[in-house]
Amino acid sequence: MSSGQTDLRVAVVGAGSWGTAIAHLLASKGLFPLLWAYEPELCEQIEKGRENTIYLPGIQLAEGISVSNDLGAVVADRDIVVMVVPSHLTRDVAARAADHLDGRTIVVTASKGIENKTHLTMTGVLSEVLPNTPAEKIAVLSGPSFAREVAANLPTVVAVASTSTETALFLQQVFAAPLFRVYTNDDPVGVELGGAVKNVIAIASGVCDGLGLGLSARAAMITRGLAEMRRLGMALGANPHTFSGLAGIGDLILTCTGSLSRNYTVGKKLGEGMTIDEILASMRMVAEGVKTAKSVFNLSNKRNVEMPICHEVYRILYEGLAPGDAVLRLMTRTLKHEIDDEVTAY
Repeated sequence: MSSGQTDLRVAVVGAGSWGTAIAHLLASKGLFPLLWAYEPELCEQIEKGRENTIYLPGIQLAEGISVSNDLGAVVADRDIVVMVVPSHLTRDVAARAADHLDGRTIVVTASKGIENKTHLTMTGVLSEVLPNTPAEKIAVLSGPSFAREVAANLPTVVAVASTSTETALFLQQVFAAPLFRVYTNDDPVGVELGGAVKNVIAIASGVCDGLGLGLSARAAMITRGLAEMRRLGMALGANPHTFSGLAGIGDLILTCTGSLSRNYTVGKKLGEGMTIDEILASMRMVAEGVKTAKSVFNLSNKRNVEMPICHEVYRILYEGLAPGDAVLRLMTRTLKHEIDDEVTAY
């Protein structure tokens, strides 16, 4: 990293596992990120013990991280603010930060979800609640990345997307590290939809494994899930090729097969017979796919986009449909041609 970059003032908003891992990554590069944590006790714990025992236990955090629960102080006068709070909290937290941001600050979302009421992705939410931040200063970081693996300095490859090539290229240099490779992308809509929808498909993948349906069923779920993700993306103006990349198939494979995936774990427990209320009561961290399933269900109906897997996940979560019955409903649908003609028409 150049000497100019080490002088960058960076804030990370959200001290969950992913936010903590990002702050650790940046501090390991020689930056001195400010990390906002909602819980005062977590601030004290990280400052004194250099460990986030709640969300990222067992990882010794870089000394360069400072942590506070004063949101305004954390984001004020920053060059870059990385938003990593759960998607359903992004609007409220960003609105509270808005008065402390000016037009020169780049705001990056690393949260993955679609808002329930508005059906906006996180960049859409940020555009609404940050009036001082122009569109070219908003970006998204996404791709196949487990927080624990990034914090442990295991090889990870992601994408950073913005409507501004200049912003994407700048952020590529800021985040890139020897074992954290970053590609640029000019399709933030597609990158965000990939990161959001894959969580819903991961629940379906977990259901398959919880029911003991075998690896063939899981592979089919992932493949057809990708088709649904691309279909919705195209309806919203995304580049279909984005879903063949890191934020699409890359993140989908990881989240649908990795034991560290919270969404896959939720699905697996559903398949094993637990109720969604029992599962959520046992979890401290957020499984974004649970709330996103409702957004995807309503948005796809509004846009008349066929997404049968996502719809069955919604019915399992919100209508009490038995997982086994959902699988049977999917397997006995009307037989169809595999490839969507619209994909080649982009």
